[in-house]
Amino acid sequence: MTTAPWRDHALPAAARVDDLLSRMTLEEKTAQLYGVWVGASTDGDGVAPHQHDMSVDHDWDELITRGLGQLTRSFGTAPVDPALGAQALARAQRRITEAGRFGIPAIAHEECLAGFTAWQATAYPVPLAWGATWDPPVVEEMARRIGDDLRSAGVHQGLAPVLDVVRDPRWGRVEETIGEDPYLVGTVGSAYVKGLESAGVVATLKHFAGYASSAGARNLAPVRAGVREFADVTLPPFEMALREGGARSVMAAYTERDGVPASADPELLTGLLREEWGFTGTVVADYFGIGFLQTLHRVAGTPAEAAHAALTAGIDVELPTLKCYGDPLPAAVRSGQVPEELVDRAARRVLLQKCELGLLDEDWTPEPAASVNLDSTGNRILARRLAEESVVLLDNPDGLLPLAPDTRIAVVGPRAADALAMLGCYSFPSHVLTHHPDVPAGIEIPTVLDALRTELPDAKVTFAQGCDVTGPDTAGFEEAVARTAEADVCVAVLGDRAGLFGRGTSGEGCDATDLGLPGAQGEFLDALTATGVPVVLVLLTGRPYALGRWHGRLGAVVQAFFPGEEGGPAVAGVLSGRVNPSGRLPVSVPQVPGGQPWTYLQPPLGLAGEVSNLDPTPLYAFGHGRSYTTFAWEDGTGGEEPAEIGTDGSYDVSVTVRNTGEREGAEVVQLYLHDPVASVTRPDMRLIGYQRVTAAPGEAARVTFRFHADLSSFTGRAGRRVVEPGALELRLAASSADVRHTAHLTLTGPVRVLGTDRRLRCETEVSCVE
Repeated sequence: MTTAPWRDHALPAAARVDDLLSRMTLEEKTAQLYGVWVGASTDGDGVAPHQHDMSVDHDWDELITRGLGQLTRSFGTAPVDPALGAQALARAQRRITEAGRFGIPAIAHEECLAGFTAWQATAYPVPLAWGATWDPPVVEEMARRIGDDLRSAGVHQGLAPVLDVVRDPRWGRVEETIGEDPYLVGTVGSAYVKGLESAGVVATLKHFAGYASSAGARNLAPVRAGVREFADVTLPPFEMALREGGARSVMAAYTERDGVPASADPELLTGLLREEWGFTGTVVADYFGIGFLQTLHRVAGTPAEAAHAALTAGIDVELPTLKCYGDPLPAAVRSGQVPEELVDRAARRVLLQKCELGLLDEDWTPEPAASVNLDSTGNRILARRLAEESVVLLDNPDGLLPLAPDTRIAVVGPRAADALAMLGCYSFPSHVLTHHPDVPAGIEIPTVLDALRTELPDAKVTFAQGCDVTGPDTAGFEEAVARTAEADVCVAVLGDRAGLFGRGTSGEGCDATDLGLPGAQGEFLDALTATGVPVVLVLLTGRPYALGRWHGRLGAVVQAFFPGEEGGPAVAGVLSGRVNPSGRLPVSVPQVPGGQPWTYLQPPLGLAGEVSNLDPTPLYAFGHGRSYTTFAWEDGTGGEEPAEIGTDGSYDVSVTVRNTGEREGAEVVQLYLHDPVASVTRPDMRLIGYQRVTAAPGEAARVTFRFHADLSSFTGRAGRRVVEPGALELRLAASSADVRHTAHLTLTGPVRVLGTDRRLRCETEVSCVE
């Protein structure tokens, strides 16, 4: 028997795919371009926007005779035992391969934003917590574990990470982002991509591009970002994750920019992504995003017109179902409305990816691993480490923390005794189990209350909820205030409830009108502080909230961004002192709640000044975080006399960080760029490097940043990325508001125009110091 060329391992993938395409009918090619959501309902509320009116009824047995591109969320739609789910997925793949002429399996994809979104799978901290760690290696390790779990269940593609840069913290999906700075988002996001791809899972970058810049922070609202904001803030994390992370898929954003939806934008999805950046993987639609070209954007009159626009732009795969690339697409090709070359282009990319994954090989098998354990001991240990590193001690003015081991503690607040307080909207319990209220969470999630009782067994701990997360009811205040008055210290655990489309205070479609604490929680905190008992505020949230109203009235403030299944013990460890807090803010914490959508990336007119009575200066700056130990910053590179380097030159800037306290701790050394004069307005400060350093008492480390002039580049007036000659300042800082040393530079020589080979990262070196 002669093996067909497309099955021949010895041939290059491109030759195999070309041979296969030449044998396929139009319907077989288009079948590779869509997914099927087998477990999705077509009525009532779903787990995705417009799921009920964008789904398509189909005859599964007839459909798979053409083949199938993708299987949508076999694990992430309803609770299913992981081992049984893996077997069911394998059976579905067997049916697909047996039904089609070529025996090609589907790519199975799942959400994996904060862990595999499946029942009984580890719920890791959300991406905003990854940003708070400032620790890309541990994020990479987490992603590798997530990838291993996905592969063990038969899944090939993960819809993560989110690389949107926060522009307005009122946006509901802030919890899904890594932070408000493109360098932090790019470096941490690239680490996630490396980890997922190292496990053999296709990482999918979301949401390309501009989604987080929506007007008024409303989900899916038009994007108002200008050319330079788009180029210098929105795009760099995607470029880094592709070039350094090796991501093999990109998801087109729902939103439009300047009247052009991303899903119908060939300049973005083909011109920039493929022709300029050289991307060769697949572009997939966000769920129902192609159909939205007709129903929400109204740039297409029919599903076939939407398919034409999306294919022309460069979207290869329609997810999660076949509204436009199903029957409407081949009919449009046969009528001459859509050139078949567009179908061939997309099918070639899909099949090349299937070839990379081994899905075109004769010896491919769908059988799952012998055992599927999605919440292993190793996973939980890593989830605890991530959670502990992500907790930010915002304030501890009088050293109230750590708590004494035998103290009387009143634990109060709506988030203290609720396990879901730890989880973001894309965790399985928050995302799916709300539709299955009788099904248990499937994983152990200690609450702050339970964890604190375990952490401090000699303390006398009482509890009162006080109020709900939302709603005006203050009836519970009296009991909580009474418990507080009887205690030595009050631990008030407040914050968000993750949800979808208005069913929570944080999450997709849960946008905020302002940055005041939800519901009656602000009034509740007022009542607690009025007792005179010291109050430790613990925030479990998906976004920053304005805290200026209580500044100077609280004994301590601890911020955790949905820290995952091990978040309760992590927070309790910080309160007890077992954990020395080392998290740093990935987003600024505002003074006041209303009308100041602000990030630290501001040009001079975006800062406080005499031109306005409104002061947007945050209460706690980007990069801020305190510790139970102290660090001295010594011998920083700098001085009044500037060094000179060319516009293509390099310069090392260093500082010695010494632990001058009595316990081991971690410091995050941050490097910011200040450009005093440029041809366009520039942010007053911009992060270009950072290094997390752990040191025992008395130990010191020398941190060296290898700055290259490329890192000073920006999009000039002509729309090209340039390095301009002139003065620069490199600022070594503990936060964007806490500069410790400054190195002055002068760039000499001509203006340089940069290409796609520009340096994206500031390399660092850490050496021990006696």
